[in-house]
Amino acid sequence: MPRPVCITYDSTCDLTPQLLERFQIRTIPLTIQSGERVFPDDGQYTSAELYAEYRRNGTLPKTAAVSPEDFKAFFAPILAEGYDIVHIDISSELSCTCQNAVLAAQELAEQGQIHVVDSRQLSTGGGLLALRGAKLRDGGMAAADIAAELRRLAPHSDTSFVLDTLEYMWKGGRCSGVAALGANMLKLKPCLEMREGKLVVCKKYRGSMDKVYRQYIAERLAGKAVVADHAFITHSGEVPEETLSQLTALVRELAPFEEVFVTQAGCTVSSHCGPGTLGVLFLRQPEQ
Repeated sequence: MPRPVCITYDSTCDLTPQLLERFQIRTIPLTIQSGERVFPDDGQYTSAELYAEYRRNGTLPKTAAVSPEDFKAFFAPILAEGYDIVHIDISSELSCTCQNAVLAAQELAEQGQIHVVDSRQLSTGGGLLALRGAKLRDGGMAAADIAAELRRLAPHSDTSFVLDTLEYMWKGGRCSGVAALGANMLKLKPCLEMREGKLVVCKKYRGSMDKVYRQYIAERLAGKAVVADHAFITHSGEVPEETLSQLTALVRELAPFEEVFVTQAGCTVSSHCGPGTLGVLFLRQPEQ
C-alpha cells in the first residue's frame, strides 16, 4: 500500500486559496522586500500596493527564493504526518528556488520521500501541473510516478502573457533599456512565452489592450489540441472585471475547456511584468 501523497508548490503557482483548498495543495511563499519591510509572497503585500509604491517613488520590491532551511521547515512536518511529497517549483531558469528544494529534500531523505519537479514554467503554467498532480494523487498513484508524469507533461504547458508595458521588465533588469524604449515609443505590446524554461518574446502587438487581449487569446488557442479539463486566465491587476468576463467567454467559445479559472498573479510575478499583463494558460495534448 503506497503512502499518501501531498502535492506542494511555491507561491508562484498563483493558485487562489479556494483552488488550493479544493485540490488540497500546500504552498510555501517566496519573499518580497520593499524598502526595509519584508513580506512572504502570500497576499499580505498586494500588487495594488506594489504599483502604488512604484508610482510614488520609482522603486520596485526585490524578490527572494525560498531558502533550503525554509524548505526543510516546510517539508519536515508534512513527512511527519506520514506523506510522501511531490513538490513543484517555478522554472529553475528563473529562480534558485527549485535547486534549494532539491538540497532540502536531500537533507531530509531519511525522513521520507520528497520528489522535486522543475515545472520549467511560471505562474499558473506550473499551477496546471499541480492540478494534474492532485488528480493523479486522488486516483491512487504513488508519489514517484506522479513526479515522473508531471516532468513528462511540463513541456506541454502553454504559458504566455501579453504585457501592456515593458517598463517593469526593464526596471527589474529583465530587458535592455533600448528594447524597452523602442517598444514603448512604438506602442508595442509584447507577448512573452515560456520556452525551455525561459521567458522569450514571441510576438508584438499594436493597439488598445482590449483589442490586443482578444487577438492574443485567439492566436494562442488557434489549432491547439488542448487538455480540456482546466485553463487559466491569469492577470497582474488593473484589468477591468468586465474585460475578464468577456475574455473568459471568448476562451470558452474557442476551446472546449470544462473550467476556466481567473486568477491574479502574486507580487513575485507582478513585480516583473507590471499592471495590465494577462495570459491564457493551458495544457496541450502531448503528441503521440
